[in-house]
Amino acid sequence: MSAAPDLEQIGARAVEAALARGADQAEAWVERSWSLQIRVYEGAVESLSDSGARGIGLRFLRDGRPGYAYGTDLSDAGVTGLAELAESAARVVDVDEHAGLPEECGAAELEGLVDPAFSEWDTARKVELAVEVERVARSHEGISQVEDTVYADGSETVALVNSGGFSASFESTAAWSYASAFAGEGEDLMTGLGLGIGRGPGEIDAHAVGAEAAERALSLRGARQPTSRRCPVVLDAFVAASFAGFIGSMLSAEAVQRGRSLFAEREGDEVAAAGFVLVDDGLAVGGSATAPFDGEGSARRRTPLIEGGILRGFLYDARSARRAGRASTANASRGSYRTLPGVGASNLTMAAGEHSFEQLLSAAGDGLYVTDVAGLHSGVNPISGTFSVGASGRLIEDGRLTDAVREVTIASDLVTMLRSVSGVGSQTRWVPFGGSVLAAPLLIAEMSVSGS
Repeated sequence: MSAAPDLEQIGARAVEAALARGADQAEAWVERSWSLQIRVYEGAVESLSDSGARGIGLRFLRDGRPGYAYGTDLSDAGVTGLAELAESAARVVDVDEHAGLPEECGAAELEGLVDPAFSEWDTARKVELAVEVERVARSHEGISQVEDTVYADGSETVALVNSGGFSASFESTAAWSYASAFAGEGEDLMTGLGLGIGRGPGEIDAHAVGAEAAERALSLRGARQPTSRRCPVVLDAFVAASFAGFIGSMLSAEAVQRGRSLFAEREGDEVAAAGFVLVDDGLAVGGSATAPFDGEGSARRRTPLIEGGILRGFLYDARSARRAGRASTANASRGSYRTLPGVGASNLTMAAGEHSFEQLLSAAGDGLYVTDVAGLHSGVNPISGTFSVGASGRLIEDGRLTDAVREVTIASDLVTMLRSVSGVGSQTRWVPFGGSVLAAPLLIAEMSVSGS
């Protein structure tokens, strides 16, 4: 039987306890979760962890002062004590005129958040999946080591109740697996990552994950530093996802309001090529952040960010929306019951283009195919958008992939890069880099590439 109604009842008791102590508004976030992680090495289990957690976070607002407390005791005495702690916290904080619950709460109708076959997989069968991922990666000639192979999954039940009459809950499951393979030896050692994600273990293709790790590593064997140049650059989906995630963080209204975003005061401006479309979609099928409501009870929705080359808007939670005189875009993000909600992307989705990977290479002519970047978050200035990051990949010559390269630096600024998108791949995939991102390969018409 679902635990969701029980969690809603616990949340309701916490809200009642807060109101009894004089709260003007109160909100309880209650969760119960289970997680499993299996790490294998050379065909045997290296480590296995199986754990569960539960807890509650309570927001207490009175006279514009927000207090917060959390704990793991879900009994009546526990939630009563939590209300006392939250009230005590509210007494000592400054008044925040923008704090408060959303003006409108709701929950979208969603299906497919739980894999119906999730419980049919016992631990032994999951171990077999992880071992198969590693076996496939090691079976490729030229792979010298498979250092890290992991299978993990989890299930979660979340309930949110507030004093405005909102009470809702949902359940979800998730599974993922990855492997890190190495090709070459010594200073020539190159790494490749294989990745698979889904709602349950049945959606993980062990052969595909292992093969991807091996093939990405093998494609970089013999990599050398190229000469410096300005040329077209094709970003693979992993790299495109990393950039999209960083751009999404700068489209947070909180970042804009704090003066920490290059997109501040640029709403309505042309910031990208028409073919680059970026949307925050809290209802996206297959997205790991898909949910009926956000971290404070606003119904998840689809929010265009960059469309037709134009910056359409920013991501808001209730507080940042109130400060801007806007409506929430249902982007209150919450890591767990231990944290207050704050602005964050849900699922960032790039619209698929019309070009196959081969067509992107052909259009590039002579350029660089980038499969990995290092230091993105430290290498990008969030105010100017300028970046200079390390990269590895392969040269493109006459529209074909040739020599592997490493110790390359690619540099530009984000708006120039987005305006230079001259092709978008037709194949998208979910990548958990920079959040939950649905990404496609991108062709950038020209970038500065620094090598020897």
